[in-house]
Amino acid sequence: MFNHVKQLRFEARPDGPDAAFARRLQDALGGRWGALTVANQYLMQGWTCRLPGKYRDLLLDMGTEELAHVEMLSTMITRLLQDAPLTANENEDNPAQCAEIYSAHLVQAGSGPLLADSNGVPWNGSYVTASGSLLADFHLNVSAEAQSRLRLARLFHMTGDPGVKQMLRYLLARDTMHQNVWLAAIEELREDGIEHMPVPEAFPDAVPDDAYARTYLSFSDGEDAAAGRWANGLTYESTPSSEGRPPVLPPADPRLYCS
Repeated sequence: MFNHVKQLRFEARPDGPDAAFARRLQDALGGRWGALTVANQYLMQGWTCRLPGKYRDLLLDMGTEELAHVEMLSTMITRLLQDAPLTANENEDNPAQCAEIYSAHLVQAGSGPLLADSNGVPWNGSYVTASGSLLADFHLNVSAEAQSRLRLARLFHMTGDPGVKQMLRYLLARDTMHQNVWLAAIEELREDGIEHMPVPEAFPDAVPDDAYARTYLSFSDGEDAAAGRWANGLTYESTPSSEGRPPVLPPADPRLYCS
């Protein structure tokens, strides 16, 4: 159950309209790594979590907070679109800005936000991952917050509006906190003995102590990769050789007209 509080989680008021930047800000709302994605992702992971208690509450807390970010971004985009010119003649002093305005903001949304990214690609549910494995999902959540923070940082340098920057600073700070939360949750899963790497840990390898799981294959010139931490304790093959046979395929059903 959700309760709606009329006050925004944090202020979302620009110092002035900027329809061109409203289009860019769409990425933070409806892009692949936008607030719509992480809100739905965390909520779905929480609603399908089999473990009652802290992990389920964490996911639902984070998802609910991200819904508040969706509202903030939607409000900011709407305010940035205030008095957006409907024709080039209404913005004769800055025709370049008029060209940057996303027409769907006006035609489809009536000067409001869209469930889409800055290029107009619609947001869709395939962006959301809720695999049922907390460790796998928490690792993805770290990446989602990192990608979100990266885009917010880029957007921060694309506007000079103090009000927009204030909101972006807040969102950047919350993304920092969220990354740290997911990293801590990953460690706690291990300490609680619930899940470990690799995911899924319980899957039996075909051969005990399988050498394929302990070999680094290098397909680059030189052996620079051998100096990386990821190669420690592994067999390092600088010239990997093929083990399979040539892939000779059988003829297809003639009714498929394959060659």
